[in-house]
Amino acid sequence: MEILSKDMIERWILPHLSLGKRGFDSKVPIYEIVMLILYKLKTGCQWRLLPIKQFFEQQRLSWQGVYYHYNRGCKVGCWKQVWPNLLAHHHAYLDLSSAQVDGSHTPAKNGGEAIGYQGRKAARTTNSLFLSDNQGLMLAMATPQEGNHHDLFDIQTLFKELTELLEQAGIDLRGVFLNADPGFDSQTLRDCCAQKQIQANIKTNPRNGQEDKEDYPYFDEELYKRRVVIERSNAWLDSFKALLVRFETLIITWVSFHLLAFVVLFLRKINKPPKV
Repeated sequence: MEILSKDMIERWILPHLSLGKRGFDSKVPIYEIVMLILYKLKTGCQWRLLPIKQFFEQQRLSWQGVYYHYNRGCKVGCWKQVWPNLLAHHHAYLDLSSAQVDGSHTPAKNGGEAIGYQGRKAARTTNSLFLSDNQGLMLAMATPQEGNHHDLFDIQTLFKELTELLEQAGIDLRGVFLNADPGFDSQTLRDCCAQKQIQANIKTNPRNGQEDKEDYPYFDEELYKRRVVIERSNAWLDSFKALLVRFETLIITWVSFHLLAFVVLFLRKINKPPKV
């Protein structure tokens, strides 16, 4: 299974890898290692079950060697840099006429960081916040939190993380309309949007106790309908089986897999063959 071709990896991913001072001391081409990491991301197979013979042309690494390079890349920030670096060079493919924010709970099986029991899922989960553009392309992911926390938990810090990743890529969010469901209805989030000059279009939560409709913030129902695209985006992420259920115990490796999934989805879009 080839997730991305050799040419795409060498053209779009390797130039954006920040290998650090020591770099990757590898006897095999880096693109072959990236191919295997993407295979793991897509299929969700165990590291020890990676099809080593299928991907290495000459010299081979063991599955431990592939995991070592992935884990090392997480620690030095290689994979975390690929996504904003890629975005920085390809703003034209984004549609920022509106943006969508949403949270997603993922069952966690092996324990680890940022895991808590979530009653609605009746399981231990991790809660993550995502930001997508108007097409449903995932743009950013905030640091995951324990599943027993709701979407507004520490929203000021997490929203700052979402926007700072895009600012790192040189994306100007001023004037962007942000759609969010009633679970995000809070004055804190509205103030965060105002500070960034983002136009909050958050559906009012009747449980928040506004008695006078004149006190309700402005809300555009037609614009809010665009929020459906982030639900579709979450379904796209679920196609990467390593993200469907969390087996990673460390936050850094869990987030890195998500950012690599963003990269794959984005590259498939910008390299889509023209319609005949």
